[in-house]
Amino acid sequence: MFRIGHGYDVHALGDGLRLVLGGVEIPHTKGCIAHSDGDVLIHAICDALLGAAALGDIGKHFPDTAAEFKGIDSRKLLARVVALLADRGYKVGNVDSTIAMQRPKLRPYIDSMREQIALTMGIEVECVSVKATTTEHLGFEGEERGVSATCVALIYKD
Repeated sequence: MFRIGHGYDVHALGDGLRLVLGGVEIPHTKGCIAHSDGDVLIHAICDALLGAAALGDIGKHFPDTAAEFKGIDSRKLLARVVALLADRGYKVGNVDSTIAMQRPKLRPYIDSMREQIALTMGIEVECVSVKATTTEHLGFEGEERGVSATCVALIYKD
């Protein structure tokens, strides 16, 4: 049985905060304003995986009102999502994701993101696609007020 899920997440950017995307810290003057580490890419992946299994969304499982998730490394959340899927007999087939952000240029970090995500999910790096785009200075991403990510995921049962 194959199932497909879609995820989307967005975070505002603030001066002087850490920017973590795909489990990789990226040098920048701004970072995500968030309860956790603000890894918008991993949050979108979590939502896609949870959606594929009809298990709700990341906020249902890891509410931003819970102290235990304050500042948490989002890779830990992703590992928990993969474990939830495994408990129901699902495996991750692949994920295809896109980050929308004007600056900084993300190309130098994409391979490291793919590796971190694949390692966390226990799948081959070839099964993880991460792309980045600008919005040509349009919208909140283009105005450098925020960052968004989308993801499509395939899960399956043997």
